[in-house]
Amino acid sequence: MSKSKDLLNDKSDDKDEQHSPTTPNKPLPNFTDHSTFISPELNDFFESCLPNITKGCQRVLLYSSMKHGISLRTLLRNSAKLSGPGLLIVGDTQGAVFGGLVFCPLKPTFKRRYQGTNQTFVFTTVYGQPRLFRPTGVNRYYYLCLNDLVALGGGGSSALCLDEDLLTGTSAPCDTFGNMCLAHTSEFELKNVEVMLTTEVNL
Repeated sequence: MSKSKDLLNDKSDDKDEQHSPTTPNKPLPNFTDHSTFISPELNDFFESCLPNITKGCQRVLLYSSMKHGISLRTLLRNSAKLSGPGLLIVGDTQGAVFGGLVFCPLKPTFKRRYQGTNQTFVFTTVYGQPRLFRPTGVNRYYYLCLNDLVALGGGGSSALCLDEDLLTGTSAPCDTFGNMCLAHTSEFELKNVEVMLTTEVNL
């Protein structure tokens, strides 16, 4: 597992390596592209969780590691194309789907400065039905965005942490969300990573 670095490792940009293909779900209403992860049932779950201002809005796939290549820099760059609440969704090779609510554009900071609001949450499907974890109010460590790392939650550990290679990640209980491990194991291999934006733009 690679650790956070002080400087960006440029070799992570626009890698040609791709994950093995997976049959995507059919486009859902208001979706502009396929999502590997979002089934009708999971979409209904998100509809009940997302802020009210996103109801009936377009769902835009800004980034998919299967479609755009395995690169955190590409993920960050694509997140700047539109602004609004977005879902960072990841899946492990054991079939779990999990992630959280972030706000695009994702803007890397040079120092470890947390971003987000109390609308931020994390979720997982690893325990059967989709399960949501909202902020506990213990701290405001909603999510961290650096050039070589994206992490949700803090206070001893992160609910979800993705390093720049977007090949592996970690998950653990954290104070921010009071969550359990979001994946099958605390360290996991990634199958795909997506950023799905919810926007009022009429596409």
